[in-house]
Amino acid sequence: TKGCIKVAQMQRRRLRYLLTSQGIAEKTRLTGEFLKASLKWYRITREDSKRYLKQVKQAGYDTVRIEGDGDLAEIIYLSCLEAGIKVQNEADDTYPVFRIENWRMVVAWPPSSSTSNVNNSSSTKI
Repeated sequence: TKGCIKVAQMQRRRLRYLLTSQGIAEKTRLTGEFLKASLKWYRITREDSKRYLKQVKQAGYDTVRIEGDGDLAEIIYLSCLEAGIKVQNEADDTYPVFRIENWRMVVAWPPSSSTSNVNNSSSTKI
């Protein structure tokens, strides 16, 4: 039992795996690191979405659309609620679109918008 897992043979073809005290400590450490990284990603994502929503309001829009799903889309949706910005489900090119592309947030501005030439994207990977 030098490592994190202790293996014991129960029957001819069955093994029993047990975490040692060192294994429990390592699992606890890894869980803590995961939680820390997840909360950091959440904070960065919230800051980015708030910054983009501020730009949306400054450009005179009160509605956006979110394309995509998952945790990132939910964070953007909650940020919209907090900022008082409506989320539209129907496709329409008259308001900004938040696109979720592989854990990346991209804001696509309407063609008539003065901000449509601005590159508004944010990498928010874990």
